[in-house]
Amino acid sequence: VQLQASGGGSVQPGGSLRLSCAASGSISSIDSMAWYRQIPGKQRELVAATTDDGSTNYADSMKGRFTISRDYAKKTVYLQMNSLKPEDTGVYYCYGRIRPVSRWRSVDYWGQGTLVTVSS
Repeated sequence: VQLQASGGGSVQPGGSLRLSCAASGSISSIDSMAWYRQIPGKQRELVAATTDDGSTNYADSMKGRFTISRDYAKKTVYLQMNSLKPEDTGVYYCYGRIRPVSRWRSVDYWGQGTLVTVSS
């Protein structure tokens, strides 16, 4: 099982970016998918998460600006980021709680980070 993230880049304050993360491999089911970020000098933090029943939750500082969504057929999770601020700069990581075909229980998977830079 692999998670492949894409969509990072540089944007001016107030701009928007959309991140994508596709799960691939021999997957039996996906329990949840999420985005985390790591800002220089800080610990990795949850940005937004979505579970298999469609429920979502966001970190307080992202509410109203970021939207997480999921395409079940494509096994892909998206993060639409609007009204970006310089303090949103960091490396964004995709996370999935996924049950591989070869396992009886779900396992945590992480994608490679994608850099988001918000600067004028």
